Amino acid sequence: MKPMARILSTLVLVAAALAGGYWWGANHTAPAAPKAVVVKAAPGAAAEPAAAAPAAAPAAMEKPRILYYRNPMGLPDTSPVPKKDQMGMDYIAVYADTEPASAAPMVKLSLDKVQKLGVKTEAAALRDLRSTIIAVATVQANERLLSTVTSKFDGWIQRLYVNTTGQAVRLGEPLMDVYSPDLIAAQQEYLIAKKGVKTLAGGSAEVQASMQRLMDSALQRLRNWDISETELRRLEEDGKGRQYLTLRSPANGVVLDKPSIQGKRFMAGEVLYQIADLSSVWLLAEVFERDLAHVGVGQSVQVKVDAYPEKVFAGKLTFIYPTLNNETRTAKARIELANPQALLKPSMHARAEFSSIHALVHSLTVPDSAVLDTGTRQLVLVQRGEGKFEPRTVKLGARGDGYVEVLQGIKAGERVVVSANFLIDAESNLKAAFSGFGNGAEGATAKGEIKAGAPGAGTSPVTHRGEGTVEAIDLTGAGVTLAHGAIASLKWPPMTMDFKVKDKKLLRALKPGQKIAFDLVGEPGGEYTIVGIQAAAPAAGGREGR
Repeated sequence: MKPMARILSTLVLVAAALAGGYWWGANHTAPAAPKAVVVKAAPGAAAEPAAAAPAAAPAAMEKPRILYYRNPMGLPDTSPVPKKDQMGMDYIAVYADTEPASAAPMVKLSLDKVQKLGVKTEAAALRDLRSTIIAVATVQANERLLSTVTSKFDGWIQRLYVNTTGQAVRLGEPLMDVYSPDLIAAQQEYLIAKKGVKTLAGGSAEVQASMQRLMDSALQRLRNWDISETELRRLEEDGKGRQYLTLRSPANGVVLDKPSIQGKRFMAGEVLYQIADLSSVWLLAEVFERDLAHVGVGQSVQVKVDAYPEKVFAGKLTFIYPTLNNETRTAKARIELANPQALLKPSMHARAEFSSIHALVHSLTVPDSAVLDTGTRQLVLVQRGEGKFEPRTVKLGARGDGYVEVLQGIKAGERVVVSANFLIDAESNLKAAFSGFGNGAEGATAKGEIKAGAPGAGTSPVTHRGEGTVEAIDLTGAGVTLAHGAIASLKWPPMTMDFKVKDKKLLRALKPGQKIAFDLVGEPGGEYTIVGIQAAAPAAGGREGR
């Protein structure tokens, strides 16, 4: 019995060992096989495992379709095949399910950064594009209302009634008494002819007509010498010639020039007075050559002068002179202004404001501050969501009053950044530059802080290991500045960066200058956070100092 008992016990031990080995191998050594998916069958059909599920798994892991490759520096240049730019940086693949689908990279900022930058947006809208052109100008007398008093005979000034420059005169008002032998002779001729008409009243009609023509001729000669009707009526009524005749003002106005002096002898054709009617004046504005296309005859103009800063004078553009000043590159524009109170005086400086509409229909416009001009192209930043901005190349048209016409690139209603856009643009360019080091780099801050997209839904965050030296520690903000070496898993080059730390306790044992190893994980907000810190391993033959 003993041999049989030994055999049975041996068989039991072998069976137990086989069972234990099978159990241990099934739970520890064998890789976890995908669970069978039970598909609900139609009524009456038996449920069975989906045999095709394991085969479908590789298909789900396939990479999305590549649409094109974009320039790593954010330039509007794409390629259907992989290529490099002038700096040797690889073009970045744009996939069918990535955002944005445009060639321009999307700039993503956290909401607190948007607030710190002071980002403001405004919707592109249809509006009348007006431009206000300001030109310096000078007040001048209306040339149509200038009058000059000249003599048509030789004589002497006996008496001056208007003897100061700037004195106001009215039409028909006496200016001066003059003596002239020619005037005396014409008066005598008239009186002789008039007496002859009376003497020959009973004579033939032919003789009477001849004497009448002689009298009218003498009277007309006095009119031709600008002797006023008042003086002629006095001559007719009194029947006596006068030694001194009075010259009167031909218009209302003020005396701009008075070369006349009492007792002075004057010659025929000599200017005695220059009178200007200032109830209406001209304003000669200097319009720059580039602005001539925006001004036209009939346009309303607002005029301001330093003497009356609270007043605005309304005028109308009546003429644009056909020549250009070669030195100032300006053309003169004539503006007519009513001046009933004589506030505007010749040679007074003024500012003329021309306002014009560039088109008969509304134009799609954005504020001037929204445009980023690189010299070769113009960009605007279009808001695509909270903290998301898309650089968009636009084609611009006319400008006016703080707005610019957009001919191509955006649509009405899209919101564009009008404040701090140059800071966002700097963020975009830096992001594109870092993307050339690898797809792991999505963005950077001013000190080299690199951001990445959030991990995909349902996947565990990937941990990346790096080594570096502590530059600064921020216990309050739970942050640390590290000068780290290259991180191969992220394709990051060596640089100095700011990192957030998951737990402030990790910072307590650190000090500036210390060499450490650290673990990084990507956060949903797009940044990398340190989740672990260890002292760096000492170099071969050395010892880690603390």
